[in-house]
Amino acid sequence: MNALTEMDSVVLNGLAAAWVEILERALAEDVATGDITTEGTVPEGARCTAEIVFEEPGVVCGIALAAAAFRHFDPDIHVEVLVGDGARVVNAPTVVARIEGRARAVITAERVALNVVGRLSGIATATRRYVDSVEGTGATILDTRKTTPGLRVLERYAVACGGGTNHRFGLADAILIKENHIRIAGGIGAAVAAVRAAQPGLPVEVEVETTAELDEALAVSAERILLDNMSPELVAASVQRVAGRALLEASGGVTLDTVRSFAETGVDAISIGALTHSVRFLDVSLEVA
Repeated sequence: MNALTEMDSVVLNGLAAAWVEILERALAEDVATGDITTEGTVPEGARCTAEIVFEEPGVVCGIALAAAAFRHFDPDIHVEVLVGDGARVVNAPTVVARIEGRARAVITAERVALNVVGRLSGIATATRRYVDSVEGTGATILDTRKTTPGLRVLERYAVACGGGTNHRFGLADAILIKENHIRIAGGIGAAVAAVRAAQPGLPVEVEVETTAELDEALAVSAERILLDNMSPELVAASVQRVAGRALLEASGGVTLDTVRSFAETGVDAISIGALTHSVRFLDVSLEVA
């Protein structure tokens, strides 16, 4: 698969443009005024072939972004994508991409390229585990805004590569009335009335922690209700109580060990901040052939 082909859908999401800005910052941070070790040990005209290797099983993500890092130093560098974003590597080690071009460019861009692939593949892999765990229940796995500052567009792309669903990107995208909004507004009813006056026609989601708060949200016809930090038993009771009058999202305290029990309650979606705030890098390396 050609990296440019893989990048087509990414461009539609604005990911490519975002990566240009992030890449410039990452390279300024890592390379600064130059790669003095590589410049001292690698002849200027030398060329090499290198491979990006998955050292452990996981879901691939970010290969086309890594290609852009290499091309920053050598626009003519060739990157052959062997395993595309969203595909699962089962057996390790596995070569997922092959790079051919100026050796200095390959070595200097190595760490930034591997950082993006390792981070995003870690997120995609964790997401896939959650998605697989709820298979057959009808529950959707959602991401949250608990992302690395400045990297949200990349991390949300990784969630999608892992089979998850992106929730609201930012505060301007959807209405979600949370605990502090409710306290300042003077209650759920007052908060919903105020936001509907300010943003008429938009669906409203309300965060609740108790059955009493759930009833308040239902009383004002909230279109979506977030059940925050409830046990699976309380979520199941809430599903029965709501009886289809609102979409229900469970959040808080959900782990890979418990996500299935939440999904089996009949809840519509489960949002998991750990997809982006608590995952580890996948073990990925670059080896000169």
